[in-house]
Amino acid sequence: MGRAKEIIVKVIPAKIANEFVKKYHYSGKVVPNSTLHFGCFLDEKLHGVMSFGNPMDKSKVLPLVQPCLWNEMLELNRMAFDDYLPKYSESRCIAIAIRLIKKNAPHIKWILSYSDGAQCGDGSIYRASGFYLTGIKKNKTILEWNGKIIADKTLNNSNYKKIGMSAGVAKKQGAKPIEGFQLRYIYLIDKTCKITVPILPFSKIDEMGAGMYKGEKITQAERHEKK
Repeated sequence: MGRAKEIIVKVIPAKIANEFVKKYHYSGKVVPNSTLHFGCFLDEKLHGVMSFGNPMDKSKVLPLVQPCLWNEMLELNRMAFDDYLPKYSESRCIAIAIRLIKKNAPHIKWILSYSDGAQCGDGSIYRASGFYLTGIKKNKTILEWNGKIIADKTLNNSNYKKIGMSAGVAKKQGAKPIEGFQLRYIYLIDKTCKITVPILPFSKIDEMGAGMYKGEKITQAERHEKK
């Protein structure tokens, strides 16, 4: 693992985390729901951020794992790293963050995260970190509209509705989903909990043509061949 063992992971202020995410995340955007931010440091400098918080619609995802109360799960909703960190850094940082959550917030039973297989990747970091793949679906929520990329949940929030805008209105004006997939991953901190939906084999990604790595459509098999 080399120098990845030297990385220090600790909680950092939202302001510092958000500035880093805006600079290094492919979307250039933060998630307003994020409330817990971990910074990843090497050689005394910040080189990665992981932001956790509530899902946009928690009522829809709570049934994915049972038993689970309202405050017993988190979503890893932003993860951004620069190019300085060595190989295997991301999975190591996730593992440390989960250990810190388990120690300091023992009521948290599981972690949810989504991989954007329409713009970024199919979740290789999550697979390497012990997450279960529980869903693959064609992208319908990330839209291209007037040369901009925007999520339908953003268009459907109250600020847009005040000006008479919504995802439905945008689609009528030509907004279309970006071609690709969204993949859902779950990590069980509390191993006594049960995932209530089917756990998919990772081979399903190639079966459905959902493979993507760093924005390039590529199968897992092709990636293994390049190694």
